[in-house]
Amino acid sequence: MSLLKKTYRPPKVLLAGGAGYIGSHVAVELLEVGYDIVIADNFSNSCEDSLQGITDVSGKNFPFYNIDVGNSSMLTELFEKEHIDIVIHLAGYKSVSEAINSPLKYYKNNIIPTLELLEVMQQHDVRKFILSSSANVYGESKIMPVTEECKTGNCTNPYGRTKWIQEEILKDLFESDSRWNIVLLRYFNPAGAHSSGLIGERYNKATGNIMPSIALAASGEVPAFKIMGNSYNTPDGTGIRDYIHISDLARGHVAAINKLYDEPKVSIYNLGTGCGYSVLEAVKTFEKVCGHSIPCEIEKAREGDIAEMYACCDKIKDELGWEAIYSLEDVCESAWAWNKKLIKKKL
Repeated sequence: MSLLKKTYRPPKVLLAGGAGYIGSHVAVELLEVGYDIVIADNFSNSCEDSLQGITDVSGKNFPFYNIDVGNSSMLTELFEKEHIDIVIHLAGYKSVSEAINSPLKYYKNNIIPTLELLEVMQQHDVRKFILSSSANVYGESKIMPVTEECKTGNCTNPYGRTKWIQEEILKDLFESDSRWNIVLLRYFNPAGAHSSGLIGERYNKATGNIMPSIALAASGEVPAFKIMGNSYNTPDGTGIRDYIHISDLARGHVAAINKLYDEPKVSIYNLGTGCGYSVLEAVKTFEKVCGHSIPCEIEKAREGDIAEMYACCDKIKDELGWEAIYSLEDVCESAWAWNKKLIKKKL
């Protein structure tokens, strides 16, 4: 990494929420290319086991702080001790259905800690920031695939609005202080697990993410995979999404860090594959991987979900040289391998 040769020490990256599914994979990727990392997490939406998984995969240790990112005094202590250069903000809740039922919980947890984090950064003259944002900011876009220039803010659920508000805060911050260098990464549907099988996505009832849910049905741990709606205006009636392998997503953060050393600005990138697959197509691909049929049940569509969403990734490819390399089948294979390891741990 050319950047490391120009500095007296590797840049130190704070991963706020780094013990989570996405954060753990980003941590591994950063360690493998030579960055120093610090993880801050309070395990409200993550698992302690992932910290050992990061060490096992990378072969490296790192400082960890069991703190709430919204606790400014504890965050200040961290910054004074660790001399942070870059912050990647991954902390927060992300369930569409839960956000609809508990909007105040989402506004409080996703917005207030972001403000506290930015204030502490500003006090310590740290102005390189990457936000874990979401395709939910686009709402139900009339343009498909969606580009970064598509309209945002017309969100269909409170979770999406919290990500949009975060983005707007950061844009306003840059307008007030042009020394900031900010990258907004709009995730599509992260899925799969690390090739080592040591870190991956655990089933979470609140989010109901597709790959862990299919894996549970494929392994017989639940009677059937529940398809939430089959009357969308799509070829097979089920929702279409852009499933990006978690390792591709993690590589996207490394590419984004390089952007932070260009002229200060707010840069926005979609992180997806550019391909949309229906829920039924995802199930069929998983069946190919596991070698048997997977029982499915059709249920009512979830409030706040949309029919179709997949990314145009031309901008990030042109500007950062990043593109997804893994297929939907790769995603399913890694998710299935990870699920089988989880089953063995239970036995």
